[in-house]
Amino acid sequence: MAQDQLQEYNRKRDFSKTAEPKGSAKRAKAGNRFLVQKHDATRLHYDFRLEWNGVLKSWAVTRGPSLNPDDKRLAVRTEDHPLAYGDFEGTIPAKQYGGGTVMLWDTGSWEPDNDPDEGLREGKLKFHIHGERMHGGWTLVRMKPRNGEKRENWLLIKERDEDANEDGESLIEDNFTSVKTGRLMDEIAAGKGASKDAARVWNSNQAVAKNVEAQPQEPTPQKHAGKRPVFVEPQLATLVTRAPEGGTWLSEVKFDGYRLLVAIGGGEVTCFTRTGLDWTEKFPDIAKGFAALQCKSALIDGEAVAVSGEGSKFSALQRALKIGGETRFYAFDLLSLDGKDLRKKPLIERKETLKTLLSTLGPERRVQYSEHVQGNSNKVFQAMCKAGQEGIIAKRANDPYKSGRVGSWVKVKCTRRQEFVIGGYSRSDKRGRAFASLLVGSYEGDKLVYRGRVGTGFDETTMEDLAGRFTKLKQEKSAFESVPKDIARGAVWVKPQLVAEIDFAEFTDDGHIRHGAFEGLREDKEAKAVTLESTTSTDKAAMPEDTTKPAPKAASGSKATSKEKEGNVLGIRISSGNRTLFSDPEITKLDLARYYGVVAERMLPFIAEHPASILRCPQGPDHQCFYQKHASDGFPDEILQIPIEEADGDIANYLYVKDGKGLVSAVQMGTIEFHIWGSRIDRLDMADRLVFDFDPDPSVTFETVKAASLLLRDRLEKLGLKSLAMVSGGKGVHVIVPLSRRASWEDAKAFAKTLSSKIADEDPEHYIATMSKAKRKGRIFIDWLRNERGATAISPYSVRARAGGPVATPVSWDELETLDAANSFHIPDILERLETADPWQEASGWKQGLTRTMLEKVGVE
Repeated sequence: MAQDQLQEYNRKRDFSKTAEPKGSAKRAKAGNRFLVQKHDATRLHYDFRLEWNGVLKSWAVTRGPSLNPDDKRLAVRTEDHPLAYGDFEGTIPAKQYGGGTVMLWDTGSWEPDNDPDEGLREGKLKFHIHGERMHGGWTLVRMKPRNGEKRENWLLIKERDEDANEDGESLIEDNFTSVKTGRLMDEIAAGKGASKDAARVWNSNQAVAKNVEAQPQEPTPQKHAGKRPVFVEPQLATLVTRAPEGGTWLSEVKFDGYRLLVAIGGGEVTCFTRTGLDWTEKFPDIAKGFAALQCKSALIDGEAVAVSGEGSKFSALQRALKIGGETRFYAFDLLSLDGKDLRKKPLIERKETLKTLLSTLGPERRVQYSEHVQGNSNKVFQAMCKAGQEGIIAKRANDPYKSGRVGSWVKVKCTRRQEFVIGGYSRSDKRGRAFASLLVGSYEGDKLVYRGRVGTGFDETTMEDLAGRFTKLKQEKSAFESVPKDIARGAVWVKPQLVAEIDFAEFTDDGHIRHGAFEGLREDKEAKAVTLESTTSTDKAAMPEDTTKPAPKAASGSKATSKEKEGNVLGIRISSGNRTLFSDPEITKLDLARYYGVVAERMLPFIAEHPASILRCPQGPDHQCFYQKHASDGFPDEILQIPIEEADGDIANYLYVKDGKGLVSAVQMGTIEFHIWGSRIDRLDMADRLVFDFDPDPSVTFETVKAASLLLRDRLEKLGLKSLAMVSGGKGVHVIVPLSRRASWEDAKAFAKTLSSKIADEDPEHYIATMSKAKRKGRIFIDWLRNERGATAISPYSVRARAGGPVATPVSWDELETLDAANSFHIPDILERLETADPWQEASGWKQGLTRTMLEKVGVE
């Protein structure tokens, strides 16, 4: 069927001249990918595509989608496209069908609100979109054709919901970069900036005649016979709270890498760090990239970044330096050229000269010119945050270059990130983990002031590397001026020589970082130079107004600021971060993402590599929610997939996560709850736990539920099994029995069912072991049905999609007896509990299984 649908697509294209994917037959399926491609062809338009029946159903939206329900945007139906077209970003050659530049402008998933086949046939298709930029309800309505009209005209209309906005144009105006590569249209057209992660798309560097990637040629080296410029202390940017206004400010991307000054001359290329260290050997790609620069000498300022798109950019750069991965240099200033000092020239002139100079390199991907936008800094800032960048650097266009932090360069960050000095670490009680958290600080004069603990952001390799460094730096006394007693107790101190880059949410009232995540070590910075980065308010004293031009109107930018809050958590970009999910306490989408990022260390032992069902509430728990257990094409890479044979013999891809990035990525897709199998992906048929869910009738008091849980605990102990307690975040208690992975699901189910039934038979006034709601009145349902292959139960530390956002919380048996309700723990409570001992810590050493004797004792035949 898909092959027939793609005949028109293939007929219109000459695949010997275009790198677009050829339409081929695919097994028809009800996929759910959604995407929009910005297409600068004969006229600029936006190609809107919905995956259905093995192809991409397509419409050309001439003015782009609008968030205003009163705007009815013309959407011309075009030929169906192959699924592979959903990754296309690049240039279609001139004189070919659709010739021009294509950007992947939005992507995600969609849900039909009515039958799609009927909707396409009848001319009205209603659906919900879960994209990175487009959200909520939308409708496509077919217009009645005029006499002789051949094309099929539809209207794309936004539904009236919380994602609607009177400023409908803001969707297009505030989003002008690729969601895949972060590039502008001009950069895509020029083939600039495509990373290895972007190698999965057809980019404009491809040799389209053979539909294979073009191989870059090494440039012809230049002699660079002029005298090599001496190192100059770089100009630095001042951190401010908001983007400056006025047309004399230039805005550039704030790159997340190492600052380098590249000195060219004396027959060589030298890469200096911001402190003057010669790191040329660390950046061979960059040095080679400048080999063909046509000049006698030059001193160029810029930033080295990693090409890899994995994880946060700074972390990726560190990995690249370790393993020899590809790096790239973004040049943003020219200090001297052919022996002439340019630092007194206005910035705008220096950049024009720099751009002309770099053009002599030809198509050189290792060295890129850092583009800028003049004026509209706030708008640029919002766009950079949405594109997953760290923020912007704004610079006065007419100012000279001055070393140090002089105020004419400012930086505005999407998230808070600073360097801190590592002064020690807390020990870990978990096997194979070298430490629990880092103790970090910053200098105030000669004093190292303690700034808090950081316990997330480490992979196995990073932890091993840090542990090896700590061994050489251990010392008896703390280098901090003071540390809280409960944290100092049992801490291991190290010499304050290592500098860590930390991403965090905010500072607490006592000056400690909150929700900190380790990004990497800063080997280009001296520990003694690390001070607390102060934030300057952009008032008139700190940010003089533009006196040469009227300040541009900031209406759309200001609206975007109040409407949207973007953030990055563990390297995952969180869109619509200020969407309120819960009140009392108020929890936003960004807060939820940060929670799962911080709680990951405690949560992952239970959820990692277990097939999961997630409860997604894209618009929040007060709106439509749905469970999803099968993975789909629209899911991010951090949410993994495993094929599992189902009861009917079909194979389906189930989703699972293995790290904190997976949890955070799920939140970005609207997930609130995580429900997990009781077995891991490597041994699906072997239970690693039993779950007894005490689900009370509303008339049953929580005191009765607690007593029932303790009764089961005692019964299990008599059988030789230790158990744990968890309040569910709802009305009940889960009694959980960790198991060594030797019990089959058949035995696990039989044991749980028989024991539950036995308790109910012995005390039918208080318990029931069947699902009948009619018989449950005044009783507790002992839900044993969680104990079979494919069944799920709420994960420990999962937030619940209920009023206030209660959390399924592990507790000790002693603590359970003191609680008043099963939903009394919320996110702030859990974050405080993470600072204390793990209530389930004792279970880490348990080794217990279901034996034949146990099965016989409860009556399993």
